[in-house]
Amino acid sequence: MSHVTRHSIDTTRYAKCVEVSKRIRWDTDRDVIRGRQFDFGKTFLPDGLSKVARLPFLGAEDRRLYSQVQGRTYANMFALVERFIGAKALEVSRSHWLGDQVALEALVRLTDEELKHQEMFRRLETMMAPGMPTGYRFVPQPNDVAQAVLAASTWAVLALVFDIELFSQAHYRSSIEGQSQIDPLWKDVFLFHWKEESQHAIVDEMEWLREDERLDAAQRDQAVGELIGLVGAVDGIVQVQAEADAQYFTQAAGRAFDGAQTQAIHRAMLEAYRWQYIVSGVQDPRFLEVLGSMINAEQAARINAALAPIVGTLH
Repeated sequence: MSHVTRHSIDTTRYAKCVEVSKRIRWDTDRDVIRGRQFDFGKTFLPDGLSKVARLPFLGAEDRRLYSQVQGRTYANMFALVERFIGAKALEVSRSHWLGDQVALEALVRLTDEELKHQEMFRRLETMMAPGMPTGYRFVPQPNDVAQAVLAASTWAVLALVFDIELFSQAHYRSSIEGQSQIDPLWKDVFLFHWKEESQHAIVDEMEWLREDERLDAAQRDQAVGELIGLVGAVDGIVQVQAEADAQYFTQAAGRAFDGAQTQAIHRAMLEAYRWQYIVSGVQDPRFLEVLGSMINAEQAARINAALAPIVGTLH
């Protein structure tokens, strides 16, 4: 079977992504920050993401701080993941260098936008730091994580990237639901991030499907194993940061929590991060549909078994 017929490129879909990218193009200072600072009297992450409702013993001030701790980690986490997403997009673009130039432009624009997002999230961290209690730590090292992720097969990395692009859209939907008291600047972060990530998800999906066509059954089976490994690695990062953030929150809250409450805070923080950075993407119908079109029943069972301990903690 020739590569030409198997790896057909839907230039029209790539062209649409380019067109939308040009039309919605935004600037961090002009459109998102607009000279504003964060309002520490308001919530940063919406309740649907922070899962603060699982901690009914928290007062209003505690709930607000809890969301702000998670918001700070959210900025750092996206600055981290977008480092390896941009690098992978550049690498994948190589297959289009002397081929479809529209597809190449779509990937170059995606990379440019991911670099912009990285810079925006780094800025948000520097804006939040002075207004929050001392002692916060973001544990993962972005370059170390990126190197570990990029060591996996392209199929596995693109699967993870697609998951991330989709959960960023789920997060935007969460930010515009009924609870609208979140900080206006944070609301705009969710809005503008979503606008470009929506296009990225389309490009990622097309590239993942193209990569899948290159693999034989044995290579795909190995790639499924690597995806499971990547999800486990992300969960490891999530566990470490949730532990650090729970400790920071309990120290910064300015009041004592008993043993049961402290345990509940640690558990809720981990559940929130697992939801934010893994489950809200892998349970997305679009992710399930695309993944399901590539794998067999045995591979699906392996993935579900790997996810079970993560999903099982959420209720």
